[in-house]
Amino acid sequence: MLDKLINLVKENAGDAIINNRAIPNENNDAAINSTANSIFDTLKSQASGGNLNGIMDMFKNNSASGELSESMNSNVAGDLVKKFGIDNAAASGIASSLIPKVLESLTNKTNDPNDSSFDLKDIMQNIGGTGDLGNMMGGLGNLFK
Repeated sequence: MLDKLINLVKENAGDAIINNRAIPNENNDAAINSTANSIFDTLKSQASGGNLNGIMDMFKNNSASGELSESMNSNVAGDLVKKFGIDNAAASGIASSLIPKVLESLTNKTNDPNDSSFDLKDIMQNIGGTGDLGNMMGGLGNLFK
């Protein structure tokens, strides 16, 4: 799943990373990988912390909100500052412009019955949200019809 997420970030990285002067071109791939890893780690952390409803709402409403969004932005920006030495404002700008695009693409692909690149059950299992997955998946199936 992480490889697919990296490709999704790469597809949406245009102005935020690739055309951004704050990140030298030789660091573009590393910044894309770092961003994808931060998103994935945030989802895992939120799942293990009990915020499965926030994650499921993201797929249902096609956007992350509240704690999930704040954590994701903070983690991505923090990793970019730490790994690439860019300033906080630039890192926050990258995160706030890129994450909504990536999450929108992720939820669109997950909810599109004609696109099998991402599967909600697979995502939930990869991030550790396997609690009462059967019941949650059954309920969600009705939401997306």
